[in-house]
Amino acid sequence: MLLYQKIKDDILNNRLPVGRPLRQTELSDRYGVSRIPIRDALLRLKADGWLVPHGKAGYIIPDLNWQEAEDIFLMRLDLELRLFDYAFDKINKVNLECAGQLIEKLDNKQLTLLEKGELNWDFHKELYFPADRPVLYKTVQSLNQQYARYLGFQYGPMGYKQHSQNEHVELLRFIELNDKKSAMCLLNQHIKDAGQLLVTYLKSIK
Repeated sequence: MLLYQKIKDDILNNRLPVGRPLRQTELSDRYGVSRIPIRDALLRLKADGWLVPHGKAGYIIPDLNWQEAEDIFLMRLDLELRLFDYAFDKINKVNLECAGQLIEKLDNKQLTLLEKGELNWDFHKELYFPADRPVLYKTVQSLNQQYARYLGFQYGPMGYKQHSQNEHVELLRFIELNDKKSAMCLLNQHIKDAGQLLVTYLKSIK
């Protein structure tokens, strides 16, 4: 596992504290590497929305909150549907086979939260990448990377993983049937329902 992924995994599993400054010297000792790769990993995590600036050249892990979650899922709802619309007629057999294999991998009970998040995005990107809209794709990818911070709730106390998997299977079925209208409606529901449930849950534990 790359250093960047190790830090993400520790954030997801609350092994690095929210709201406390992350010091490069401490992280260097923790992960047994020099400060240069630590610095590079922190910069990448900041770019992905997992860290925010704190003090002089420092970072902290921000609290998870319902407003951020709502903003992200509303942007995803708009932009992912546009991207999927562009991609639909270009999705080929290889894309569908790869997406199906990723669904099977997501059923592995030994996966870490980080691995689940990465595989979930890998599934969706198989259906979006054929759009050949690199700017839009990059924005959607960034939103999904930021949203992955919340997967601990969806795959944990919310128990949403199996429902999400069922919708993944159904989405592939609609694509195979060339039923664009149903596929678009399902993707809309897939993103909207998960986002609204997450926002409601976060409000309840505020």
